[in-house]
Amino acid sequence: MADRLSPTLRRRRLSAELKRLREESNLTAEQVGEHLGWSRGRLTNMELNKWKRPDPVIVRALATLYKASEETTEALVTLAKQSRAKGWWTKFEDVFTDAYVGFEAEASVISTYQTMVVPGLLQTPEYATASDRAVHLRNTSATERAVAARMERQEILDREDAPKLWAVIDEAVLLRPAGGKDVMRAQIEKLICLSEEVNTVKIQVLPLERGLHPGITGSFTLLDFPNPADKPIAYFETRTDGIYQEDPTMVEIYREAWDDIRVMADHPEASTTRMAELIKRYE
Repeated sequence: MADRLSPTLRRRRLSAELKRLREESNLTAEQVGEHLGWSRGRLTNMELNKWKRPDPVIVRALATLYKASEETTEALVTLAKQSRAKGWWTKFEDVFTDAYVGFEAEASVISTYQTMVVPGLLQTPEYATASDRAVHLRNTSATERAVAARMERQEILDREDAPKLWAVIDEAVLLRPAGGKDVMRAQIEKLICLSEEVNTVKIQVLPLERGLHPGITGSFTLLDFPNPADKPIAYFETRTDGIYQEDPTMVEIYREAWDDIRVMADHPEASTTRMAELIKRYE
C-alpha cells in the first residue's frame, strides 16, 4: 500500500512531518525563514501543504536545520521525490479543482452523506451527465469531461484493496428526477445492485418522514486512511472548490453527526426495499 501511495497523500504527510520536526527543534517559522533567507510565508505554506512539487533539496536543508537523523532525512527526501509524481487525475485538472480525488484514492473508508445528488462514486454515466448539466448548463464539452473523470474515479471500487464506501442518501435525492424516468430507474437499479452484491459498499436511505436531523446543514464526506500517520479528513464540496477540515476536534464533530445520521436512516436491507418501492415511480 505504501508504495502505491498517491502524491497527494505523500505531500500531506511530508508537510506534517516537517512541521513536527520544526516544533521539536523549538524553532518558529520566522526563525527558520531568517536562517534560510526565506519570505515570511514560505515555510508556513509548506507546512499547510500549499505546494504541488516539493523540492528535495529544500526538504534536505530543512531536515538538516532541524537536526533530523540521517535515516529520517533520507526518508523525507524520498517522500519529497515521490510526491512530485502525477496521479491519473492530473489529466482532468479542468474538472478537479482541488485535491479531493487524490485523498479519496488512498482512503480505506469513505463515509458520505448526500442531500442533493447520488454520490459520484455510485452514479451511472447518464445520471452523471444529467447532474453535471445542471451545473454547466449548455457547456456540453465540460459535461463530457466531468462524466469521463467521474467514471474513472469509480475504478477505485474495483481495486483488490478497494475502500469501504458507506453512503447515506437523503430520500429526496431519489425523488428528484434527473435526466428522465429511464435514467432514474437505471440509477436506482445500480444502487440496489451495489448494495446487494458488493460487500465493500453499504448504502442507506434517510426517509423524509424522519424529519429534521444533524445533516440539515448539508452534504459532507469523511475520509479515513489505513496509516495512522494520515489523519482523517472531513470534506465539503462547493460550487467552485472544496473545503477540507483536518482539525481532529472538528472532524470528530462531523463524525458524531455522521453516526447520528446513519442511525436515523433505514438500515441497508430496509433501504434496498425502500429503493425498490421508489423505483416504481419511474416505470
